Amino acid sequence: MTTLTQNDIEIAVRAADHFTRLYYKTYDSSTRVDDLPNFYRPNSALTWNGTPYQGAEGVRELISKMPPTSHEVQSFDCHPIPGSQPPSLFITVSGNVTHGKGPAGNPASTPNKSIDGHPRVFAQTFMLVPDSTAAKAAPGEVAKYYINADAMRFVG
Repeated sequence: MTTLTQNDIEIAVRAADHFTRLYYKTYDSSTRVDDLPNFYRPNSALTWNGTPYQGAEGVRELISKMPPTSHEVQSFDCHPIPGSQPPSLFITVSGNVTHGKGPAGNPASTPNKSIDGHPRVFAQTFMLVPDSTAAKAAPGEVAKYYINADAMRFVG
């Protein structure tokens, strides 16, 4: 068993911060259908509100059916998983997401209580694993990771 050092934890938190910023910026971009699947591999598993999708192509299928999004991350937490160097990362994220153009983008006929276009609270959990095909990170640098598992759920 590998023991994690304070340095391992600091590097893992930096990796999680970098990943979280990049992931949601990509998710909310106009090129997300092409770019977001690059975070996944063919064996990656995604569960979106209880519906399973497989690999990068499953992510592409899901995102292509979805209206534009705007995510506001409220918090994230990262737990490095000992056993490999660099360690795999278990990341939990919570925040708000708006699908579509927001309340102002809804047609006038949209009921006030409709969730369409309104921010929704979400929780998302990722398992990132080191990408063995990427160049090895130098000591103190953040390793390259990909999403092995991803579970997203609306909370409210």
